[in-house]
Amino acid sequence: MPDLTTLALFCTATLALLLVPGPAVLFIVTRSVAQGRSAGLISVLGVHAGSLVHVAAATLGVSALLAASATAFTVVKYAGIAYLVWLGTRKLLRRGGGEEAVELPVHSRRRMFWEGFVVNVLNPKTAIFFLAFLPQFTDAAAGPIAPQMLLLGLLWLALGMASDGTYAMLAATLAGRVRRSAKARRRLDVGSGLVYLGLAAWLTGEKA
Repeated sequence: MPDLTTLALFCTATLALLLVPGPAVLFIVTRSVAQGRSAGLISVLGVHAGSLVHVAAATLGVSALLAASATAFTVVKYAGIAYLVWLGTRKLLRRGGGEEAVELPVHSRRRMFWEGFVVNVLNPKTAIFFLAFLPQFTDAAAGPIAPQMLLLGLLWLALGMASDGTYAMLAATLAGRVRRSAKARRRLDVGSGLVYLGLAAWLTGEKA
C-alpha cells in the first residue's frame, strides 16, 4: 500500500483538481438550482456511482483499452454527447406556464440518480483521467498495483463526494429565492438546457 506521505500528496492533488469546477460540478449545480438540495445531493451520488465504474475499470485495466482504441473512445464519447444534447434540447423546448407562482416538476430520485450516473459514466475523459492520474501515486515496491489503484480511487471518490456535495448545498441555498415563479422556472429551464448543451460542446471540443 502507498505510504502516508504518498497518500497525503494524493489527497492534496485531488482536492486541488476537485475544487476547480468542471462538467460534473456544472451538472450538479444545475440540478441543485432547478430542484433543490436533495436533487443536487442525489445527483452527486449518481455522478460518483459513475466514478466508481471508472475506478473499477482503471483498476482492471479496461481504461487502457479505451485509451488505445480510437473507435471505442469515439463511440462512448458521442453516446455521452448525444445524451447531453437530448437533456439540453428537452429543457430548452419545454413550454413555460403563466406568471403565477408554481413549483418546478419533481423527478423521481431514481431518475435523478440515473441521469447523474449516465452523464459521468459515458464520459471517456473521466476514464482516461483515472488511468493517467492514479498510477502516478502507486509504487511497485509497495505491493501489487491493482489494490493501490483501488485504494486511491476510493479516496478520490470520498473527496469528490464531499466537494461536489458542498457545491450542491451552496447552489441550492442561493437558488431558493428564485424557484417560486413561472418566469423564474423558464429561466432555470433555459439555463439548465444551456449547461447541458455546453457540456456536450465541451466534450465535442476535446481532442481524442
